Amino acid sequence: MIAVFAGVVGLALGVVGMLAFGASERSRRRAFVVREPALPDGSAEVLSVVGRAFIVIDAVDGVVRASPGAYSFGLVRGHTVMHRELLDLAGRVRRDGVIEERMLNLPRGAISGQGVLVVQVRVAPLGEEYILILADDRTELARTEAVRNDFVANVSHELKTPVGAISLLAEALESSPDDEAAVRRFAKRMNTESARLAALVQDIIELSRLQGKDVQLDAAAVEIDDVIAEAVDRTRMPAQDKNITLAVGQLVPAWVHGDRQQLVTALRNLIDNAVRYSPANTQVGIGLQVGDGVVSVSVSDHGDGLSTEDQNRVFERFYRVDTARSRHTGGTGLGLSIVKHIVSNHGGEVTLWSTPGMGSTFTLRLPQLAEPAAQGRRAPAGQKHS
Repeated sequence: MIAVFAGVVGLALGVVGMLAFGASERSRRRAFVVREPALPDGSAEVLSVVGRAFIVIDAVDGVVRASPGAYSFGLVRGHTVMHRELLDLAGRVRRDGVIEERMLNLPRGAISGQGVLVVQVRVAPLGEEYILILADDRTELARTEAVRNDFVANVSHELKTPVGAISLLAEALESSPDDEAAVRRFAKRMNTESARLAALVQDIIELSRLQGKDVQLDAAAVEIDDVIAEAVDRTRMPAQDKNITLAVGQLVPAWVHGDRQQLVTALRNLIDNAVRYSPANTQVGIGLQVGDGVVSVSVSDHGDGLSTEDQNRVFERFYRVDTARSRHTGGTGLGLSIVKHIVSNHGGEVTLWSTPGMGSTFTLRLPQLAEPAAQGRRAPAGQKHS
């Protein structure tokens, strides 16, 4: 009897224990259910169409909502705001209730060395519980502004040199009117400096014109061997002055879609650059290749070649590998920038191969256009121009 009673009591205790455990588990699960934060009425709909990266944080700076843009910019990772500057702004807004707006330079991404993100940030209260951070990417605008400022500064510097030289030479001429040899020497220098000034002004005008022109408005079918022939013809005289042969390879029928004069300008600048920096009594080669829907025109020289660092910067405006030598040869530092701009406007690219001591090869690559059906083709130009 005692054993039976003990068994019944044990069973009852077991049932009670199981019920208590089940109730405890249900209570624990309810405790861990996270309620979706409730944003003020209408705010979720507004944020979905705001068109800017946004972050909504709570009273302890936890991320409640964030747009895909906020994650792609590296402003948010998981439920954490990644930049102390944003949290500081949010803290001030939470404390003062006053909207804050700032332009911030923030590291791009979580890994150092990935560049800087320039963002226009606006931080405001959202209801009574949350803070809203709006971020507008201004990185490209900031880069463009910096390039413009650098360009203006460089133009001012470049113009001062020949203008100052002409002014000094004019004073020297005025002070020695009876010295015929000095007058001739100073006059020759003035001609050189005025020619350099004219070339610089012309290149600045050309670059400005290219930036404001839509190639497609004047685009037409352009036969590439006509472009090569005219560009070679325009550079024949400076080549002859240095006894440099302009060797043109085999030409084949090929057309591109674009502005003929701009393409002539681009190729002429490359040939002129090759002639300018090649030793006398050498050869500059101009070659044409067509294949896989691409027309490639290469210009090769036997100059000093370029280091890796110079190759990375040679297309920048006013960049010169050797400033003293560039001034001696009359280079403006804008020729290759003009080439890159023209080719880019035509949907192509310009590439460079160079090795110090072995010369350089610049190549224009443009999309090929099918031969116009009604357009005849003249006989190929001669193979060599000198």
